[in-house]
Amino acid sequence: MNYQTFEPHPDLSALVKCYWTLEIPEQKDAQKQLILPDGCMDMIFNLDADIKRYTSESTFIIQPKAMILGQISDTFFVEPTGSVHSFGIRFFPYGFMSLTQLDLKHLSNKETPLNEIFGEMIASDLSRQITASNNTSERIEVIERFLRNQISKDSTIESTLKQTIDLMILSKGSKRVGDISKTYVNDRRQLERSFRKNIGISPKQFCKVIRLQAALSLLLNDETDQLTRVAYECQYFDQAHFTKDFKEFTGINPSEFKFAEHLQLSSLFYKKG
Repeated sequence: MNYQTFEPHPDLSALVKCYWTLEIPEQKDAQKQLILPDGCMDMIFNLDADIKRYTSESTFIIQPKAMILGQISDTFFVEPTGSVHSFGIRFFPYGFMSLTQLDLKHLSNKETPLNEIFGEMIASDLSRQITASNNTSERIEVIERFLRNQISKDSTIESTLKQTIDLMILSKGSKRVGDISKTYVNDRRQLERSFRKNIGISPKQFCKVIRLQAALSLLLNDETDQLTRVAYECQYFDQAHFTKDFKEFTGINPSEFKFAEHLQLSSLFYKKG
């Protein structure tokens, strides 16, 4: 597996976390890979063989060639049908709201074809340009031109929402939603509505994802090999609480994560470059 990330132009860095590419040669016995939530939305172009996304143990759908993967609050398995060559744009949690007036909760936990968001003409033209590009640099030029054209002149990132999300990330998802709402908003229901519309999931779900993300980063980057230390760093009540939450997302204990074949792809996403 070859996974690489690229920084956006400074004038898009408030919205785009990174551009990424993933290349995997065709394998005779391809292993299903478990995809974990990371608190971001992605625009993805699958440039090679189709990719299956399993909806149950034995049933699957074929992912669109050009799609938006909305916020996910649960895990799912994917499996390539041949060699993989994907180009993606990973948006900050509040980044995609500047590109559409859609209620983003309708995009969560699923893939949505680009044409359903931007219209057939715009989506087809963008997909054609991405596919025709000779390399990643050209694709980044194409997508940055598209993003600049697509961003609404009237669109602004709501400061209260951004401050709330930044605090959640800073606290590694450990800050109680009630405490955050007391800090930035008078109405917790208002925060809930704003989150679901502009981020795609609830504040509580988002905190849980960010906490998992912080734990995965510690485990994968050898910042500590003690589960009690990870639990402490991520402010879980104790190791048992951490292990329970981790197993709910991944299906395995934290100590097994680095060695699980079905988590190799997720490991790439969280491993520091």
